[in-house]
Amino acid sequence: MSASQAVHSFLQQFQNRGSIIVNEQPKFDLDLYLQNYCGRSRFDRLILIGTSCVPLCVDALQAAVSEAMTGRDVERYIKACQYLRSAAPGDVEGEVDEEWIQSMEIDNKLETQRLEDELKGYKNNLIKETIRMGHEDLGKHYQSIGDLYNAMEAFTRMHKDVSTTKHIADCCLHISRVALQQRDWQIVLNHANRMAGQGSSEESATQAKSNILCGVALMCLGNEYSDLISPSDIAIYGGLTALATMDRRELQQRVLENVSFRSFLEHEVHIRKAINFFINGRYPSCLSTLESVRSDLLLDIYLQEHVQHLFPKIRSKCIEQYFIPYSNVTIQSLEAAFGRPDHDIESELATMIGQKSLKARIDTKQRLLFAESKDVRGQMQAEALETAQQYEKEAKERLRRLNLIAAGLEVTGDAMGQAIESTGLVAGQSWPQHDDLYIQPPIASAASMHAAVNF
Repeated sequence: MSASQAVHSFLQQFQNRGSIIVNEQPKFDLDLYLQNYCGRSRFDRLILIGTSCVPLCVDALQAAVSEAMTGRDVERYIKACQYLRSAAPGDVEGEVDEEWIQSMEIDNKLETQRLEDELKGYKNNLIKETIRMGHEDLGKHYQSIGDLYNAMEAFTRMHKDVSTTKHIADCCLHISRVALQQRDWQIVLNHANRMAGQGSSEESATQAKSNILCGVALMCLGNEYSDLISPSDIAIYGGLTALATMDRRELQQRVLENVSFRSFLEHEVHIRKAINFFINGRYPSCLSTLESVRSDLLLDIYLQEHVQHLFPKIRSKCIEQYFIPYSNVTIQSLEAAFGRPDHDIESELATMIGQKSLKARIDTKQRLLFAESKDVRGQMQAEALETAQQYEKEAKERLRRLNLIAAGLEVTGDAMGQAIESTGLVAGQSWPQHDDLYIQPPIASAASMHAAVNF
């Protein structure tokens, strides 16, 4: 079996499980791409690229093996070696180093035992701060060796011994990191929000990390955040979601004119160009720019499964914005602007109309797309009738009040005060329900009451 056949056979297994496979050569350089990340995030991204990208499969898996050997996670190293042997059977780097595994397993067991013994000693001393630090050290150790379950348990137990807001924020950050690796997004959001509530103005780093974990990528980040996402990722995530949800005015004001976010866009020229094209009404150029980096986006660990949803939304928005200035457009012009090979633009327009995202109708005979014409005259008449009815109602109410005053049925403030004084009630007291306290109201003439009330 040739090298290319082995790679295709290896990736076919993942494709059968529903994974996305990229056949095109990405535009980024793998080594430069990895410099943006550190820790477990770098290994996870290498594994994703190695199991998703045909051109970079072997290179990414070789780098994953080397990355695994810099840490203490034995299972991670074995997994990378297995993948590399399947993708490149003759590669020497895919051979498992049994000596390294045995040595690392012994070191991990000794370190685990040492930290557990220290924690027992701290618990005997009954000092909360040392107990907290013991749980934190043990959780970090479990996380480094890949035992995420025990790491989560250790960080959770650490929570009951915290004493300051900084300790609470650190504890929430540890739990969020582990949950991020476990892909437990609800726990990530819960603890990230709690961490944001604990941070003070002096803890801007903690606040920024909590914002990243919540998906609000608007803070100025530094290299210390490379274990989560990079500034380029912020530009990509923020730019794509903005294109999918904002109109041209909002994109101009909240994205391009946003000083904080504009600095991130400098890291991703393609995203910035796509946004500029959209704002300037060059929608085909916007879509072609995004299509040119689709293969790169499909290799992002968090964005991969969302590309198939974001791109159609952006395309629909482009068609909607393109159609707004016109009362009718030929299907031929839409095909020239938005047509794709083996894709029927007419059926796409019908789907958009059915979903009520495009207010138009299609003339299949003349192949025209007509905008829904608003009945401006009818709308104006309805508003005029409603206004007239409101005026009539107000006029009747005013005349009724005048008749009540003329008939002597108006209750003035002085009359009400005298009635209250005669009963002995104070302000706010309820009216007594006794026959002996019942006051007979003044009787007006039948004619005046009839004229006032039945006006």
